[in-house]
Amino acid sequence: RSRVQVLSGSNWSLVVQGQWMLEFYAPWCPACKQIEQIWDSLGKESERLGISVGKVDVTQEPGLSGRFFVTTLPTIYHANEGVFRRYRGSRTLEDLQEYISERKWKVVKPVTGWKSPSSIMMHGMAGLFQFSAWIRQIHSYLTGTLGVHVWISYVVFILSTLLIGLFLGL
Repeated sequence: RSRVQVLSGSNWSLVVQGQWMLEFYAPWCPACKQIEQIWDSLGKESERLGISVGKVDVTQEPGLSGRFFVTTLPTIYHANEGVFRRYRGSRTLEDLQEYISERKWKVVKPVTGWKSPSSIMMHGMAGLFQFSAWIRQIHSYLTGTLGVHVWISYVVFILSTLLIGLFLGL
């Protein structure tokens, strides 16, 4: 049984307490599929290593991936009491275990304050990622469900943007 916790926007604050290894993945990503077994094995070793292991599906959690500014997949972070470090080492089980047990994370520069997932700046970034996902859903609804031509959908968004701008300008 896997001990990897699935993280979402509602429970992400768990990672600011204790020590964590986090993987951001997408179900369609070949590289993510390659390390899936390794990540599950790390989860099984988590109690022995004194850490929690989590994963975030970026297709389901655009806001959370925005908070961590995930641009490549898979992306791995180490968190210790709310201090985040990006893991860029080898993705073998042994190397991940050594990273924790030998405290190799201490020599990695932490994510700067304004880019920290807990900062106001990244909270705003999470909102932008969620907003873009919402726009994509509306576009898919218009073109897929209602059968509206793609260009008409674009015109709807352009006019909406102009009208909202005019309204806010007044």
